[in-house]
Amino acid sequence: MSNPVVKLTGLTRSFEQGDVTIDVLRGVDLEIQPGEIVALLGPSGSGKSTMLQAVGLLEGGFGGKIEIAGQDATVLPSDGRTQLRRNHLGFVYQFHHLLPDFNAKENVLLPQLVVGKKQAEAEARAEELLGALGLAQRLDHRPSKLSGGEQQRVAVARALANRPQLVLADEPTGNLDEITADKVFEEFLRLVRGEGSAALVATHNERLAARMDRVVRLHEGKLS
Repeated sequence: MSNPVVKLTGLTRSFEQGDVTIDVLRGVDLEIQPGEIVALLGPSGSGKSTMLQAVGLLEGGFGGKIEIAGQDATVLPSDGRTQLRRNHLGFVYQFHHLLPDFNAKENVLLPQLVVGKKQAEAEARAEELLGALGLAQRLDHRPSKLSGGEQQRVAVARALANRPQLVLADEPTGNLDEITADKVFEEFLRLVRGEGSAALVATHNERLAARMDRVVRLHEGKLS
């Protein structure tokens, strides 16, 4: 078996509310292999987003060990974690978080320029991804001129723009109606698999979870 894309060992996270300590994550262990799409299932408030923030190296305060692409992120300085995140991770959120003043193509182009890709290469990649998601005729449209499903498709393309080893998705279709959500999620799975990326997808939707390679459940701060 190849080395895991992500390995969590004893991951913990607690929050203080007045005199009360709330343990959200209580020793989470998880490995995700290259190309594997894993559903992180649990009800609202179970800590799924907190766990994704940990894996995405988006905030501190976590205990345990987080390894991304074989590197121990817990011992890296801030700029090292930023570099690891840029080089290996992609993100899709429930709300698309597109830049409103840039069109669809530019929203997918910009993350590539940040990591040093040449303009022509980045433009070709953006057009390739958006075309694969059925948006070839919408490249020049700003987010306000796109439907909710189209906006989320752009967000998926943006997440995959730099060919991440791992895509982290937090309720990626939770803001869409059921029919649109099904279509966008099917395209998400198809594109992630086509790119060969792994993915960890937080959801409370059992039906969507069943379409992934493996399901893990977060309950009382631990995985099962």
